[in-house]
Formats: sequence, C-alpha cells, structure tokens
Amino acid sequence: MIITKTALPRRTFLRGIGTTLALPLLDAMVPAMSALAQTAANPVRRLGFLYLPNGVAMNHTGIDYWKPTGGETGFEFSPILKPLEPYREQIVAVSGLSHGQAESLGDGNGDHTRSTATWLNGVHPNFTQGADVRAGVTADQIAAAAFGQETPLPSIELAVDLNFLVGNCDNGYSCTYLNTLSWRTATAPLPTENNPRAVFERMFGDGGTRDQRLAETRKDRSILDSVQTDMQRLFQRVGSRDRARADEYFDAVREVERRLQKAETRPVELDLDSGLTRPPVGIPDDFGEHVRLMFDLQWLAYQADITRVFTFMYGREVGSRTYPEIGLTGGHHAMSHHGDRPEAIERYAKLNTYQTDLFRYFVDRLASTPDGDGTLLDHCLLLYGAGMSNPNIHSHNDIPLLLVGGASGHLEGGRHLVTPPKTPMTNLLVSMLDKSGVPVDQLGDSSGRVDLGNAPEPLSGV
Repeated sequence: MIITKTALPRRTFLRGIGTTLALPLLDAMVPAMSALAQTAANPVRRLGFLYLPNGVAMNHTGIDYWKPTGGETGFEFSPILKPLEPYREQIVAVSGLSHGQAESLGDGNGDHTRSTATWLNGVHPNFTQGADVRAGVTADQIAAAAFGQETPLPSIELAVDLNFLVGNCDNGYSCTYLNTLSWRTATAPLPTENNPRAVFERMFGDGGTRDQRLAETRKDRSILDSVQTDMQRLFQRVGSRDRARADEYFDAVREVERRLQKAETRPVELDLDSGLTRPPVGIPDDFGEHVRLMFDLQWLAYQADITRVFTFMYGREVGSRTYPEIGLTGGHHAMSHHGDRPEAIERYAKLNTYQTDLFRYFVDRLASTPDGDGTLLDHCLLLYGAGMSNPNIHSHNDIPLLLVGGASGHLEGGRHLVTPPKTPMTNLLVSMLDKSGVPVDQLGDSSGRVDLGNAPEPLSGV
C-alpha cells in the first residue's frame, strides 16, 4: 500500500498473496485528488445496463403491467415497476422508443437474436451462424473507453446463463449474438461471466495462475487475511469516519466471500429423471441468490472504483429457465408467448415483477452507500429494460425502458416521458452518454436525442 504524507491516493490498494484489494472513496483521499475531488461539480460518473430477456408483460387485457399511468409527473407506478416506487425521484420511465434494426429487414425470423444484438448499438447484425459475426460498437463500450482509463477494469459483463453456446441458436443466427450485450468493435463481442467466483477473482485477484488463486480460496480463509498488515497501517493513518467506512466495506467483501464459499461447497448432483446436473460449482442453485450475488459484486466494484461501467443479462433470449421459488414452473420463453390469455399474461407479469424486486435489491444497496457528496445511486445512471415489448408477437416497438439513478445531479427524475412512435431507442443511449460526459454525434440508427435535461460538460480528453 502506498500512502502519502498528507493523504491517500484514490488508487490505493491493500496487497497480499494473490490479492489486490481496492478501497472505497474515503475522506482521506479527497485532498490528494484536489483537482479531481468528487464534488457536486466533478463527481465520478457511472453507467449500468440491465437486460430482461424475452420481453415483458405490457398493456394487455386492459391492464398496464409495465407502463406507468397518468401524466408525465405524478404518475402511478405499474404493477411490474411498483417495487421501485420509493425511488420515484430518481426514476425516468421512457415509452415509445423502438428498435427498427431488430426487425427482419429481409433476414427472416430471429427476433430474439436481434433484440440482444441491437439493444445497445442500433445496428442490424450480420445474418450468419459462422465466425463472421458483425454488429456495432455498443454504448457501454463507448463509455468504457473513456472511463476505463481511470479504473482497473474498463467494464464488467455479467450474466446468469452460460456463455459458451456456439453455432446456430436462433433461426440461422450465431449463438454469439445471444451471449452478450457488449461489442468493443463491430466484430469483437465481449464474453459475459456468470460464475460469481470468476468475477470476484477478476476484481481482487493478483498474481499466480487462476488455479493457484482458486486453491487459495479453498483454504477456508478470506482474502482479507492476506492484507491484514496493510489494513492495520491504513487504520493508523485515517480518521474514525474512514475507519468505519472501510470496516463496512471489508464486512461486505467478507460476506460475499462467505456466500461464494457456500455455493462452492455444495455437492454436484445428477437429476436421474432429466439427466441434468445442478449448476456448476460456484453458481448458486437459486436464481434469486445468483442475481443478488452478481449485484453485490458490482456494488463492490462501484464502491472501490474497480469499474464504472457494467452490463448485466438476467438471462438469454429463448431461454427455458423456470422459477419454482415464486411458483412458476413453466419455461421463461414459453411463458412469454402468452397468447393474450389474461391468466397467462398475469403469470408472466409475476415473473417480471420478481425481476424488478431483484433489481430493487441492487438499487437499495446503491442508495445506502455513501459516495462523495451523495450516494452511489446519486452518481450513477442505470438503464433497465428489454429488447421486446409484447413478446407474444416479437414486437420491437414501444419497448420497455427505465432510467434509474441521479446521473450525478444531471437527471431530473419523477417523470414518465412518452416519445413519438418509432423513435429510435439509440436516441436514448446517445442522451445517456451525454449525461455521462461522453457525447457522441450518432450511435447506430439514432436520429437525435431524448430530452433528459441539461447534460454535464464532457470529460476531459473526450
């Protein structure tokens, strides 16, 4: 650990065997950042993109399951979005946006693939099941190229499904398109990671091979054990408030480790009826616990400024996951084709509400964590939504989208914006980049911007 005579640098690490532990923002770091101090005028800017597969239950049978009702302000939360009502003032629902590049355009079926491939770039993917995949640079990677110069990881790509499917996954389209939201270049998709242990190692591992680091984790010890010397030196140099803040962070790291170890110690079992094994070692059996664990890892990454950009996929399109924990035993994709039957739509809305409940867990974490002159939620901007609206007809019009977070004081919340029909969703992505200080002239098929209010000054060098 490097400590100056007067303050801690923002990029302070505690080091141990195979471990590099970044720290959250402490009061002692602000003087050392003088010109870059996290203040209302110059906060750290963060972006996150959370994807719901197979669309959501929209306005059917006379009930607005997703869309808020009422005017632009003072609206009523829909059943699916109701869990987020306590954060009304940091929410902007956006209706009317579409993804024209997810339409067939002569390529036949494959709407699920195109939903994923176009969501963050507005570029129609190359119709192939071979290696010549092509889409477009995504909004998250535009931000990562700017923010990543200041963080250990430019971005993190998270998922709950496996990412190694290859070949034809959807009507002649390569599985590659379904495996990720993020494209660094038009021909370079970024792989997602669904194993929490692998994400933890990427965030905090340092030195040795992956197998060596994994062997260390199996010694029933915490990474905090290997940085005890640096921890003691840190506590000697900072005030009581910083010690309490660091202690809370260390406790959070330790709790995540405990849950990782629990997932790794369960036996692997074979279901004799189906022939399927349980999830791989390190991945919780329960979907909700898996999602919460991934959210906690990203929460730690935001706190320690390990990365400022992430994508998260709740699942892969056309997936058949079931949700027995909430009484839904039908496959996800099958449930999405509800046939406009009221009881089937209600079941699908129950699943979508469960997804929002899990997202609320992450939002609660961000809102309760101090960061500079506010909270992590104040200083981030999250996009939550899907690439389809009514999945029963594979509609790419009026897709469900929600902005959550304060955008470092640059987003006026408590609104439901309704754009003209067929407005490109990429207009919203361009506006989000504006809000993050990374303006672009155009992204994919964008034709302008969605008015989200005044944008901050661009980041230096962008």
